Amino acid sequence: MDLRLLLSSLIPSLQSVYVLVFYFVYLAVAGEILPGKVIRGVVLSDGSHLRYRCNGLLALTMLVTILGVSAKLGVLSPLVVADRGLELLSATFIFCVLVTLVLYITGRNSSDKSSSLKPHISGNLVEDWWFGIQLNPQFMSIDLKFFFVRAGMMGWLLINLSILAKSFQDGSLSQSMILYQIFCALYILDYFVHEEYMTSTWDIIAERLGFMLVFGDLLWIPFTFSIQGWWLLHNKVELTAPAIVANCFVFLIGYMVFRGANKQKHIFKKNPKTPIWGKPPVVVGGKLLASGYWGIARHCNYLGDLMLALSFSLPCGISSPVPYFYPIYLLILLIWRERRDEERCAEKYKEIWAEYLRLVPYRILPYVY
Repeated sequence: MDLRLLLSSLIPSLQSVYVLVFYFVYLAVAGEILPGKVIRGVVLSDGSHLRYRCNGLLALTMLVTILGVSAKLGVLSPLVVADRGLELLSATFIFCVLVTLVLYITGRNSSDKSSSLKPHISGNLVEDWWFGIQLNPQFMSIDLKFFFVRAGMMGWLLINLSILAKSFQDGSLSQSMILYQIFCALYILDYFVHEEYMTSTWDIIAERLGFMLVFGDLLWIPFTFSIQGWWLLHNKVELTAPAIVANCFVFLIGYMVFRGANKQKHIFKKNPKTPIWGKPPVVVGGKLLASGYWGIARHCNYLGDLMLALSFSLPCGISSPVPYFYPIYLLILLIWRERRDEERCAEKYKEIWAEYLRLVPYRILPYVY
């Protein structure tokens, strides 16, 4: 690898900046003006709740249509992301740093007492910058946390589509690439179909908005989750029919567990008396769900997420560990997050949590972990 070429590729060009500016402006405008179901977020500690306009699927559809028409008319190259991936990565990183510095400064100077904007200051500059100070900061009425997650998920799909166009142009399109693209597209589209479920996730309701979340949403999700596509662009893999069937099986089981668990949790938070798998839910202390997937493992949704991540990498074969970066990283992240979640739950629920552990002894994988 030519180090000088690599370093020069990391320097953001004006075109990469224009691409990012157009992308964020489009998402901001589309998120505000396009019709969509308005969802009430979970009740915060002060009794308030935020509202979210879930129009991500429509915004994504319109964006892909606009980009497709622009490419057809020769206004915009579909390869702009594939050809300038490193530039966009570094430009996004700079944006993440600048945004989180602004969030840190505005958070420290805030005197708001609401749960969403009340500053949580530890006194450690690095810790406050990393984890954030405010729960749900806004900019021009836009909930930034919800906005950044949406931007990251859409960005992942746009990167994949540009990679697909590049492989088609180069004549390197393979079964492996098609399988990877289908799995990722289905996962991302499903996310936006069920976008309202995001409003009840831990990130939205509990994590403050700092560099950890901003970097994770805007850079880590789109640029590292697409490593398999970049790898397949330069490495041809031929899959056998049994391998394709097995890969599809892993994806479908992972999707069923991931989506099913998240749906059960979301419905339970909206109406704790809703039956699960045709039976009244088992609830510990009136607060903790121990039915359905949540009676199998305390973080069963993580198991589904890990299986999906593995299904994105399996089309790349087993000749290199590089395409498996995402599932390996996700395994480490989710175990770390699961430990953090359980520490907070033990402190919050006390004896109720102890009873829940007795009923649901497994963390993520039943009978193993």
